[in-house]
Amino acid sequence: MVWVIKSWADLLEIRSGRNQKEVLDSNGDYPILGSAGKIMGYANSYLCEEGTTIVGRKGTIDNPLYINTNFWNVDTAFGLIAGDLLNKKYLYYFCKSFNFKNLDKGTTLPSLVKKDLLKILMPVAPIPEQKRIVAILDQAFAEIELARAHAQQNLNNARELFASYLQQVFSQRGDGWPSEKFRKVCKFVRGPFGGALKKNIFKPEGFAVYEQQHAIYDQFTEVRYFIDNKKFSEMSRFELLSGDLIMSCSGTMGKIAIVPDGIKQGIINQALLKLTPEPQINRQFPKIWMQSPNFQTEIESLSQGAAIKNMASVKILKEINLPLPSLDEQEKIVEIYNQIKLQTDNLSIVYENKIKALDELKKSILQKAFTGELTKKSIG
Repeated sequence: MVWVIKSWADLLEIRSGRNQKEVLDSNGDYPILGSAGKIMGYANSYLCEEGTTIVGRKGTIDNPLYINTNFWNVDTAFGLIAGDLLNKKYLYYFCKSFNFKNLDKGTTLPSLVKKDLLKILMPVAPIPEQKRIVAILDQAFAEIELARAHAQQNLNNARELFASYLQQVFSQRGDGWPSEKFRKVCKFVRGPFGGALKKNIFKPEGFAVYEQQHAIYDQFTEVRYFIDNKKFSEMSRFELLSGDLIMSCSGTMGKIAIVPDGIKQGIINQALLKLTPEPQINRQFPKIWMQSPNFQTEIESLSQGAAIKNMASVKILKEINLPLPSLDEQEKIVEIYNQIKLQTDNLSIVYENKIKALDELKKSILQKAFTGELTKKSIG
């Protein structure tokens, strides 16, 4: 059986989506779908038949979806209607193997153009061969997804074990654990107002300006911005020292890192909160506490259930009661925490690598499917 190469213009119809306003009906039978496949309501009419593959026109352009029902596609989604030479699922799997990002015409939002799609060249096997390929891919992908789900569950279990330890430590406190207001055991310094660190004062080198990324990624080696000695002297109260804790305070909030020894001398910017523990505190202990569900519960109670959108509410943090066992007990807790974290991190790496390998296997199988290798046929 001979394979041929044909353009999409000869193989399929690209059905553009339309605004759903006129067909929107809460009692409608047909889902309204966008480029990501999310149901945006229901319609009393449809544009595309079941077995259509959705490819995003704008937004999500690299995640083709096979739709098993009649549906209305909005104007951000193209519907690919297979012609007589194509099995519908064969078309879908080809789309999964194709890199649509290479056709991206967007500047800010990823975008595809119909005329470019119609030029795509596709290897076409005879219909019986397409059905064989689809059957093989269906079975292989089902098995891969099952293995992936197991790996993902194992990864989740490893992370839950870590969270469980944090919950247990502070829910089942040891005998005689006192507590202190956070403000009594840590010095709080919120970063300077944004106007104090405008980009026009930054220098190519000098004293480091530590940002939110340093708390989020727990790294202190890569620095983007610097200030001179005069500015550093003016802002000395914001200096970051070894043993301080920093917390991200906007965007990705609540990420905490401990400042290691040997960092480049510098200050925090407006998106960080600096906490300096008193000598009776193991510097890791507040970090462990602040990562625990108990800490989040305490925040919610003090903020009357409202989520803290901006950690500028330092006043709330200062009033949180920090459980304060003896320094020896703190160090024991930190030691066990580090052991469990190391085990959890190692397990996470194993399962994350397995998930990546399974995703790569899917790509490899798809590539073989459209070169004839799955069924040992050559393309003519």
